[in-house]
Amino acid sequence: MTRDSAPGLLVLHAVRITGYADTPVIAHRFGLDAAETKELLYDAEAYGWVEHAAFAGSGGWSLTERGRAENERLLGAELARVGGVEEVRAVHRDFLPLNALLLRACTDWQLRPTAGDRLAVNDHSDAGWDARVLHELADIDRALAPLVDRLGSVLTRFLGYDGRFAAALARARAGESAWVDRTDVDSCHRVWFELHEDLIATLGISRQTEP
Repeated sequence: MTRDSAPGLLVLHAVRITGYADTPVIAHRFGLDAAETKELLYDAEAYGWVEHAAFAGSGGWSLTERGRAENERLLGAELARVGGVEEVRAVHRDFLPLNALLLRACTDWQLRPTAGDRLAVNDHSDAGWDARVLHELADIDRALAPLVDRLGSVLTRFLGYDGRFAAALARARAGESAWVDRTDVDSCHRVWFELHEDLIATLGISRQTEP
């Protein structure tokens, strides 16, 4: 039994987990052929599953409500077909405590409370504060790898999150602070957000109804 996903599913899912992206980014997300990705996006647009918007000289694709429902339908059927429902649910349960740690670490990266302002912006002048946050992210990094291995044993499309997170963390530890929490690079936060979205989409749940 193959555990690879169909290109049509992957294209729709790439739009879902990136939120808004142009065709090359969507194709790159799962290593798909660019021309095939373009055709599949046009097909999805014809079905009313995706829409394209352009402004300020750039453009990208996003899911419609119909597309979101279709994405979850395809993901649910795929997960049932490979018999992976219980394992992905178990990984999601193990993911949630790490998610709380990640959110706290990102908040601490952005804010460093002072005596007069508990919401003071972290200017990264306190090396000890930043080192503590990076240490917490390293702990999360070590815990992430076995979760991704478990997910990858269910479906190959889950593979790669741990490598991307580790690469972002390495750049942050080398002094590139944007690679912790910026959304316009493949930062720790962005990778984590995508994994979270991947899990809830695959299981057909929402962030609001999570335990």
